[in-house]
Amino acid sequence: MQTFKLPQLAWYDPKELQVFFPDSWDVEVCNIAGYDQPALSDDQIRDIIANPVGMSPIREAARGKKDVAIIFDDMARVTRVAKIVPHILSELAAAGISEDNIRFITATGSHGPLDRIDLVKKLGEDVLARYSVYNHNCFDNCACVGTTSYGTEVCLNAEFMSCDFKIAIGSSTPHPAAVFSGGGKMILPGVAHFDCIVANHTLPITDEQAGDYETNPRRLEKEEAAKMAGLDMLVECIVNLWGDSCSIHAGAEPEAHEAAVKEARTHYLTPKAEDKDIVIANTYAKASEAGAAIKTASQSVKQSGGDLVLISNAPGGQVPHYVLGRWGKRAKGRIKSHIPPTPHIKHLVRYNEYPDKTTVAGKAVAMSNWKDTIDFLKELHGKKAEIVIYPSADIQYF
Repeated sequence: MQTFKLPQLAWYDPKELQVFFPDSWDVEVCNIAGYDQPALSDDQIRDIIANPVGMSPIREAARGKKDVAIIFDDMARVTRVAKIVPHILSELAAAGISEDNIRFITATGSHGPLDRIDLVKKLGEDVLARYSVYNHNCFDNCACVGTTSYGTEVCLNAEFMSCDFKIAIGSSTPHPAAVFSGGGKMILPGVAHFDCIVANHTLPITDEQAGDYETNPRRLEKEEAAKMAGLDMLVECIVNLWGDSCSIHAGAEPEAHEAAVKEARTHYLTPKAEDKDIVIANTYAKASEAGAAIKTASQSVKQSGGDLVLISNAPGGQVPHYVLGRWGKRAKGRIKSHIPPTPHIKHLVRYNEYPDKTTVAGKAVAMSNWKDTIDFLKELHGKKAEIVIYPSADIQYF
């Protein structure tokens, strides 16, 4: 057998999963371009935060402000927020902002709330002990701030909007609906009301616009929402294979976001394999929202028919999604998932060592042991098969 190692368990003591294939199978590995870039040091992160682009340093920009809100992405994103927060807090202290006037708010959008264990993973024990940390509630406690040019009424977290200095911390990675995450997406859906999120997710869009960052109306509306929110500073990370921040763009929005997207276009670029019998789509950065990997990975399955193996090891399960999720056999989210139809995929194997029957439907086949997975595929493909492994299928970019 030939063996390969894949990153697993981003928020649960990361480790490698060893996968193996028959020697007679032709296996290709396609990594994102920046998979092996080194993580930034603590000193490097401090210098980036202290010297933001398009704005004065926080210690100057926040001076005289009364209340500060810091929003951050959730466990469905690999952003190592705890590595960044101490440097922001140091700058705020230099600006004369007291700890009691700083609060953290999850930018969960229509995802479920975070419990204390997850908040500690995101922010660190010290932050939970010293600062107020709140979950965003997309169904309540939102204040309307205006209407976009697309006709969507923008209602945002009222606690966030009550503050006169606002910071957002997230990552820029490829996204099946917004082209790239980060930027205005931290606001809409990040801290938006449910109805606002649904309106944005259902804006009419052509197939061409869906993949075009410059013309995608849903992405452009998110940027309008960010302007309405009065976001003062954006911190946007670029991550490597293991989810470490190997580059950070900090500063005014949209300048910081545009710089991050410019880098993201090449950093996450991945060689596109063609006409494969089997595609192995590993998720790590977004393992709890693994379906995001299907759209790109399925493009490498041969059109005459093949199989897709989605590795989604997430001990906490798939993130509860009030807009797109399933809430019973008959109860679904408000709108249909972004995952496109894939008629050329004969079997969608959902490999999960933490079984979750609710994620297995239709053509999906549940597997929790790699030997069983290979035995299943060998019965289908015999001694010869063309394989591609995408170690970062959830954040790759063709």
